Amino acid sequence: MTANTAATGVDNMITWEVGEDRILTLTLDDRTQQTNTMNERFAADLGATVARLEAEKDSFDGVILTSAKESFVAGGDLVLLMESGPEDVKKIADGLDHYKDCFRRIERLGRPVVAAVNGTALGGGFEVALAAHRRIVLDAPGTLVGLPEVTLGVLPGAGGVTRVVRMIGVVNAMLQVIGQGQRMKPQQALQVGIVDEVVSTSEEMFAHARAWIQANPDASQPWDKPGYRIPGGSASSSALAANLPAFPANLRKQLKGAPMPAPAAVLATAVEGAAVDVDSAFRIETRYCANLICGPVSGNMIKALFFDMNKVNKGTSRPAGYPERRPEKVAVLGAGMMGAAIAYVTARAGVTVVLKDVSLEAAERGKDYSRRLLDAAVAKGRLSEQLREEVLGRIVATDNVAELKGSDFVVEAVFEDLELKKSVLAEVEPYLSDDALIATNTSALPLGEMAAAVSRPEDFIGLHFFSPVDKMPLLEVVVADGTSAESLARAFDFARIINKTPIVVRDAYAFYANRVIGQFVDQALSMLGEGVHPASIEQATTQAGFPVGALALLDEVNMRTTIKIQEGMMADQGESYVTTPGTSIQRRMVEEFDRPGRAAGRGFYDYADDGARLGLWPQLVDEYHRSEVVIPFDDLKERLLVAASLEAARCLESGIIGTVEEANVGSILGIGFPAWTGGALQYINQYDGGPAGFVARADALRATYGDRFTVPASLRDRAASDQPYC
Repeated sequence: MTANTAATGVDNMITWEVGEDRILTLTLDDRTQQTNTMNERFAADLGATVARLEAEKDSFDGVILTSAKESFVAGGDLVLLMESGPEDVKKIADGLDHYKDCFRRIERLGRPVVAAVNGTALGGGFEVALAAHRRIVLDAPGTLVGLPEVTLGVLPGAGGVTRVVRMIGVVNAMLQVIGQGQRMKPQQALQVGIVDEVVSTSEEMFAHARAWIQANPDASQPWDKPGYRIPGGSASSSALAANLPAFPANLRKQLKGAPMPAPAAVLATAVEGAAVDVDSAFRIETRYCANLICGPVSGNMIKALFFDMNKVNKGTSRPAGYPERRPEKVAVLGAGMMGAAIAYVTARAGVTVVLKDVSLEAAERGKDYSRRLLDAAVAKGRLSEQLREEVLGRIVATDNVAELKGSDFVVEAVFEDLELKKSVLAEVEPYLSDDALIATNTSALPLGEMAAAVSRPEDFIGLHFFSPVDKMPLLEVVVADGTSAESLARAFDFARIINKTPIVVRDAYAFYANRVIGQFVDQALSMLGEGVHPASIEQATTQAGFPVGALALLDEVNMRTTIKIQEGMMADQGESYVTTPGTSIQRRMVEEFDRPGRAAGRGFYDYADDGARLGLWPQLVDEYHRSEVVIPFDDLKERLLVAASLEAARCLESGIIGTVEEANVGSILGIGFPAWTGGALQYINQYDGGPAGFVARADALRATYGDRFTVPASLRDRAASDQPYC
């Protein structure tokens, strides 16, 4: 066999090796970094390799494309994408067209090409594999494939949309691959039809690749064969035309008016591309993708959902110098909604859990929560019966405090009552291991007072889980004055073990996320108190990009809970607390109208017996709406966004939140701050005119709507010196 580089330079990241069977193996291996990335070097080396393939194709009978890394290809250069602006459209389009040209020449080489996908291949990495005639994926632990670009505000622009549409049809492509940006395990990708084989060993992967090449010497793409038709029909076919009208309607329903251009662009690319030949479809794809990349939304989303998220998850606020530690036995105190869910996610992570409540019956009801979730997963084929039994076997339901003996990690999750929490913690501490980490799950209560109930305050910490715990990815790790650095490190490690994104916050009433969401909610209630129609408030919320209307959100949380938080904030801030027209509305809804929220079947909305939302409570309009009140709709939207961002800035200024990355990620994951903004602080950065433009807008809102829009001094200083949050 022969082995050399693909082009003239010895640094080419694509190595060339022809075996005795005349099968060429191209191995992607960027030795300058841990993963293969579609950066400028990859683009140049790919071009050189393709030219050599064409020049020397008589020296080999087929090609295997694989990687020397644990992953296949990581995808595009996200720094380049994030930093691209309107002036870069041509540059980005040329780059996309370069990849399309290379991939097109590979698939039309006249030799069978197999992608031996030995690890994760997402986004551009999977588009590399799509250029092959066959995709064989190694079912290694953690391997994911797919085209998730839409979740970062862009679309698969190196041929991904066009090829997937021609592989499985417009409808299946939109619903199962490109429209939602699903990341799939190999077997799921096989079922969807975007990979051809899944194997369990590397040896099988290469053996199957060689066998297929030898059996298919004249391989070509289906769309290059005479008589090819797109599965399900082209855009002009009657079969597809019957389904197409539903897509824009569903898209509008999904987006609710939020300024998210990528989903609409994906749909347009798929449909328009299906109406023309493949090479014209590629040009359509480039145009839509380049405009998305060079627009502001994709940069915001890439920064928050990739770079900021990675920094947070990798431990930007984890104290250095402490080895990672995994708890062996976790005690969860309280088997109500929160405690039951905490026990579930802990057991799913492979850790033994003792779930304690005041009675065995109550503890078993808490364990039933896990049974229901696991049974549903088994029914959907996402979990085996064996794994279900293993998870349930790790949860011990009990009313006996002695069962906690030896626990090295405890999470107290009883009701939000300070004295109750203190008594529960004092009761269980004697049964814990000598160095057990003691955590309280609280959404607002001060840790300093609770820490007095335990003998080792340095080992006491707060964990603010968000409901529902099994779905919400954020965890606020709350550090009290006496909490040790080692305890923080252990809490951070636990968060990652149970697959949560941890942000570290200081012990201040309501911490970070609830403070930010409190300002958002206050503005919605203020609008109601000012006379704005409640339906307009809900529309403004969703069109700003929040996932649900503000009034619907209050119903979900339950106003009895939010009133307690509001009262705590009033007590904490004293005379500095700013009242608004919305300050008294929640109390009136609960005390006068007995409408606390969805759990009671009545709140700002009416609900059916099964909990389904029926519509806004009709009397709400009679009580609050004043037809003579006219507030610009843009003001309604921006009041929600600006008020929340100002609170995020205050929290950073006061040290409640420590980093810009945590503030952005926490706002998106914790309160549903619109992802298109990049987070609460990035919203300030990206505002027209930057921080100075934002401050000018906040000042104008303050002049019209009150002191809740007061700009903190640190932000005003940033605006004066044109310094964004970074």
